Amino acid sequence: MIPQKMSVRRVAVVGGARIPFARSDGPYATASNQQMLTAALDGLVERYGLQEPGAVGEFVAGAVLKHSRDFNLARETVLGSKLHPATPAYDIQQACGTGLQAVIAAANKIALGQTESAVAGGADTASDAPLGVNDSLRRILLQARRAKSLGGRVKALAKVRPGHLVPDIPRNAEPRTGLSMGEHAAVTARARGVGRAAQDELAAASHQRLAAAYERGFFQDLVIPFRGLARDQNLRPGSTAEKLASLKPVFGLDHPDPTMTAGNSTPLTDGAATVLLASEEWARERGLEPLAYLTAYETAAVDFVGGDVAGGEDGLLMAPAYAVPRMLERAGLHLADFDLVEIHEAFASQVLATLAAWEKRGLGTVDRARLNVAGSSLATGHPFAATGARIVATLAKLLAERDAPARGLISICAAGGQGVTAILERA
Repeated sequence: MIPQKMSVRRVAVVGGARIPFARSDGPYATASNQQMLTAALDGLVERYGLQEPGAVGEFVAGAVLKHSRDFNLARETVLGSKLHPATPAYDIQQACGTGLQAVIAAANKIALGQTESAVAGGADTASDAPLGVNDSLRRILLQARRAKSLGGRVKALAKVRPGHLVPDIPRNAEPRTGLSMGEHAAVTARARGVGRAAQDELAAASHQRLAAAYERGFFQDLVIPFRGLARDQNLRPGSTAEKLASLKPVFGLDHPDPTMTAGNSTPLTDGAATVLLASEEWARERGLEPLAYLTAYETAAVDFVGGDVAGGEDGLLMAPAYAVPRMLERAGLHLADFDLVEIHEAFASQVLATLAAWEKRGLGTVDRARLNVAGSSLATGHPFAATGARIVATLAKLLAERDAPARGLISICAAGGQGVTAILERA
C-alpha cells in the first residue's frame, strides 16, 4: 500500500574521499577500476567509522571504461573493501555524468526514507582500458563454439587470418558522428567565437587555484595517498596563460586558427572518488556535521548530431545550457543567487561556451571569482566516472568553510550530448 502523503527529507553531504588523480599510463598504469575505487572507499570508511554492519545503506558507483570483469564493479568493490560485506551495491553509468548521477540515485532513496545513508562514487582508468576482440574474429570464435563436432570447430577456426588478430582499440569518439569529444568541442568553440587567450587564462587559473587549495591544506581530509601520489599528478602550479600560449593546437586542425591545445583540454586520467550522503538524523546520531545539503538536480540532452556537426546551437557538451535554466526556474533561483559555481572543465572552450549560453538565456553572468575556486578538471584531470563525486565533495567543503548560509551550483557535461546539474546549499 502506497502512503497517501510521503514527506521528502533533506539529504546531507557528510564528506568525501578520493585518491589523487594520475595521468594515464603513469603511477596507476597497473591499477584496475576496482583497486582504485576500493582505495577511495576505504579512505571514506576509515575517516567516518563506517565498518560496522548497517552503517551504510548502499553503495552506488560506476565506471565508463569497463572490462567484462567489472560487470558488478560496485558490489565487488564492497566485497574487497573495509565496508561491511552485507552492504548492497549497484552500478550506474552516464558517461562523464556518472559520478553525479550516482550521488543523485543515492540521494533519492535517502530523501524518500528508503535508506538512512549511502556512499556514491565512480572510478575510471584510461591506462587499463579494455581492448575489444576484432569483430570478425569474434564471429569466427562464436561459430566455432556453436559447432557440433571437432571437425566443425576446426573448419570455423581455419577462417582466422592475420588481420583478424588486430584488436579494436578504444576511441574517444561519438558513435553517431565519428568525431572525438575534442573535435566536437572545437566545432562549438568556432560556432560561439571562443578565443584562444580566454581558454588559456581559464586553464591557468584552474592550476593556480588547485595549487593554492593544496597549499592551504584544503584537501587534507579529501584526498587519500595512493601508489606514491599525494597530489593530483596533472597539477602544474606554475601554469600561466603566457606559458600555455606556447602550446600547439591539437583539435580543430582542419580549420583556420585552431584554439584548443593539450593545455586547455583535460588529459586522459586514472582515479576514483566517493561521497558519503545521509539523512540529517543519521548524521546527528553519529555526531557528524553535514557539509551541505543536496537540494535540486536536473539532467538534459541535446541533438548534437544535427546541431553541433552543422555548426548549430546544440553542441555535444552543451546540455547544461538547458538543464541549468530548467533547474533554476523550478527552484526559483538565478545565477546571482549562487556563492560558488562548479563547472566541470572537460575543455576550457566548453566552460566558456556554457557561460555564454547561460547569459544568452537570460540567467546573468558568473563572477569568475566564484567559478571553480579550488581548481577543476583542467588541473586535477578527469577520470570520467570519478569527476562528479570529486566535485560534490569539493563544493560541499567549500560551502562549509563559509560562516553564513551559502549556495553552490554544479554543472557537468557528458558524452552523448547529455548534462547533469545539481544545487548544494549550506543552511
